[in-house]
Order: sequence, then structure tokens, then C-alpha cells
Amino acid sequence: MADEKKGGFLSDLFAPVAGFGVTFATMFRKVATQEYPEVKWPTQPRFHGRHQLNRHPDGLEKCVGCELCAWACPADAIMVEGANNDDADGQRFSPGERYGRIYQINYLRCIFCGLCIEACPTRALTMTNFYELADNNRADLIFTKEELLAPLQEGMAPAPHPMVAGMEERDYYLGKVTEATPAQREWVAAHHASEDDKGEQA
Repeated sequence: MADEKKGGFLSDLFAPVAGFGVTFATMFRKVATQEYPEVKWPTQPRFHGRHQLNRHPDGLEKCVGCELCAWACPADAIMVEGANNDDADGQRFSPGERYGRIYQINYLRCIFCGLCIEACPTRALTMTNFYELADNNRADLIFTKEELLAPLQEGMAPAPHPMVAGMEERDYYLGKVTEATPAQREWVAAHHASEDDKGEQA
């Protein structure tokens, strides 16, 4: 009887701290989790992150303003407004008849399903591995064309500018254009210089 009382007394005494046994046992183990954002896991190659509007090797945009991505989006997160390329002075944004004059993706709505990528006929729209899109301002989560356009790579000239001389639209998709030609670079340099002069006169 005395042993039972003694056992009951000890169990009652240590009962409040018995639950900490698991805590104490795990305090000195190696932590399995990684501290974000100090340590970041690399994403998989096919991860669906932020979108990107791609360019041709000479710098012209691949988007032809067809709006198929907007039609395919189940969340109504994409807005595209196409416009005709101006052939009067050779000022083109894309090799096609049209280009995406306005392109916006609302990441407050986007569900990253990738249906817009499948709908794009020119591979103009792809998804990157970038996923850090949190913001405290709703307006900053509506990405514009300028934010979505892929950066200029070596051998590219900023659009608008004429197509490669002697090439048609299909030649761009057949991989016959590898970089901007000297004539395209000269046109861009002259065009930008004239725009700068107009800005100074204004």
C-alpha cells in the first residue's frame, strides 16, 4: 500500500514535466529543415514559376499578339492587346504581322497551371523557375510587358527594328536567324539617336 502511494506521488510529481521529454530529446538533434530565405532549395527544371516573354536571336519579340494565352487562362489572369507592326519605316516588334502591344499578367489571379504555355503557338511565353512573388502592394503583382520580357542576350538588338534582310517570318521559326545583323544594329542606333534628339527639343 505504501509502495502504491509512493509510486502515485512520484508520478504526480513528474507528470507536469513528462511531456517535455520529447522536447528535450529532440533539442540536440540535427535540424532537418532549411532556414528560408537564408537557404533556398533549388527548383526542379520543369517548375512552373514566373512567366517570361521570349525573343528571337536578333532581339525581335516572339509574341504575335494572338491572345490565345488569354483565352486559355482559366483564372482570367492575362490581358493581351495586339497591334499591327508598322512596315512603313521598317519598325517591327515581331516578325509577324502583329505583336503584343500590351501584355499583362495578374499574379493575384494566376494559378500557375501552365495552360497559357501550351496555348502559345510561337513559344513566346514560357515559365521560369522564379517563385518569389510575394509583395505588400497589390498593384506590383500585375506584371507588365516590360517586366515579363526576357533580357537582351549577346547578339540581340532591342526592338523595334527591321527583320533580317531577305528573311521571312517562317525563317525565324526555322532557326535561320542567329543574331542581329550590322544593318539592324545601325538602324537601332540611328532610330534611338533621332528619338533622343526629339526628346531634347521638346
